[in-house]
Amino acid sequence: MYTLVQEGVLQRIGRGKFTLGEGKNYVPEISSATKTVFKKLKAEFPYANLCVWNTSVLNEFMQHQPNRFFVLVETDKETTNSVFYFLREIKKSVFIEPTKDILEKYVLKENEVFIVKPLISEAPTQNINGVETATIEKMLVDIFCDDVIFSAQQGAEMRTIFIETFRKYTINQSKMLRYADRRRKKEELNQFVKTISNLWQQ
Repeated sequence: MYTLVQEGVLQRIGRGKFTLGEGKNYVPEISSATKTVFKKLKAEFPYANLCVWNTSVLNEFMQHQPNRFFVLVETDKETTNSVFYFLREIKKSVFIEPTKDILEKYVLKENEVFIVKPLISEAPTQNINGVETATIEKMLVDIFCDDVIFSAQQGAEMRTIFIETFRKYTINQSKMLRYADRRRKKEELNQFVKTISNLWQQ
């Protein structure tokens, strides 16, 4: 199996799971602004777990392109308040776990919004150019689980995002479902993926 994966005959999609063809890993684009914010946060909170990503990266997979994006800053639960206050000192619009009501009243009126939220333990992240950011598996689960922050990615748009990501990249389904389990949505996500699996295999 190892040889077949190395030769590109098979691609690994989970523990003990393979599919034909060479895999293609998803590497999100990290903007200079995101890199700057991450470096400032890491300097201020060197021992905190951090994950920073911009919802604009989802446009690659969407049919309808939103014109407003969020910079998501996820960190340890005990650090969220400190990170929130630190960002508020250097940025204009920072919100901590905003509700749907807060989003509609305040957040959606801003051009650049930072949202601070707790980082789920064992969340799948990756280091790109010195920035700890979300993997594609994490992004998909977050979209599926959070219809408040990801309101623009719900319904038919969410189906499109899943189909496009599975078509274009290698998705580690075991990793994705483990994280979904941490968010108590494993069975629901598994069923959702099964219902659309034939669409990206066409």
